[in-house]
Amino acid sequence: MNEEESRLLSSEAEQSEEFLEKSLRPQYLSQYIGQDKVKRELEIYIKAAKQREESLDHVLLYGPPGLGKTTMAMVIANEMMVNIKTTSGPAIEKPGDLVAILNELEPGDVLFIDEIHRLPRVAEELLYSAMEDFYVDIMVGQGPNAHPVHFPLPPFTLVGATTRAGMLSAPLRDRFGIICHMEYYEDDDLKEIVLRSADIFATDIVESGAFEIARRSRGTPRIANRLLKRVRDFAQVEGNGEIDIQLADEALKMLQVDHKGLDYVDQKILRTMIELYNGGPVGLTTIAVNISEETETVEDMYEPYLIQKGFIKRTQRGRVVTEFAYEHLGYDFYKE
Repeated sequence: MNEEESRLLSSEAEQSEEFLEKSLRPQYLSQYIGQDKVKRELEIYIKAAKQREESLDHVLLYGPPGLGKTTMAMVIANEMMVNIKTTSGPAIEKPGDLVAILNELEPGDVLFIDEIHRLPRVAEELLYSAMEDFYVDIMVGQGPNAHPVHFPLPPFTLVGATTRAGMLSAPLRDRFGIICHMEYYEDDDLKEIVLRSADIFATDIVESGAFEIARRSRGTPRIANRLLKRVRDFAQVEGNGEIDIQLADEALKMLQVDHKGLDYVDQKILRTMIELYNGGPVGLTTIAVNISEETETVEDMYEPYLIQKGFIKRTQRGRVVTEFAYEHLGYDFYKE
């Protein structure tokens, strides 16, 4: 095989993998598994907007990472039968970056801004008039030649996604007409997602195996799909290609994911708090330093699940490990 053929095969493999990843995302509300409350609300708002032949009101999606906020934004665009432009808060460094994106929008289009809480303040302020009255005022030129230009925009829908709704300024938050809280998924919904993904991957899986992956996926579809890929590898090499409950359990043990969905980092957080600080209270920064992670990573990715499942609780003095966590990790619970 020559270099050109090798390059073409590699390119085809990458395109195939990219198509596979995209196909894991549902395209319409009817295909979207879970988040029933959010879907029901959006179904009504979208239907009403289409009947009035108007653009959908601006939508804020908030919740922990991996729950399908980006997918939901794409579903909204598909349901409204319009195009979607995507960007993220950190990618917009100055007002001109935002104006360039807004300039590309057609009437009714969806503009999706991920991590919208990380928008620079000057860009955020530019959004106020864009969202409310569909125009922006920009300064052209420099020094004494500088002058404002009124720049009209077509009606559009801004869909913002954030893991930290509390960090949004009140003026920006108040301009969203639709605010949806994305919650952790139930195990049965995650099982359906795993079964659907396994079908796309052409992987043999039984319901018990799918449920075992689902209940150890931290209530998060992104993690469920990631674990499915790794269990699929294990089934291919160590098994007969079929994923049942026994094989799923063996593979997930190898991945250090326990029966409650806690991975190595989750357990490290809890063990550090128990062994070094008698279970707390411990400050978030102290925890992050001890496990060599960023404070934001601990707060956004690990802490919400640990709190929701009752392993730690927040107090005014810091984070505290619960008796349930002691029992789960095999420690004797004792507090002076």
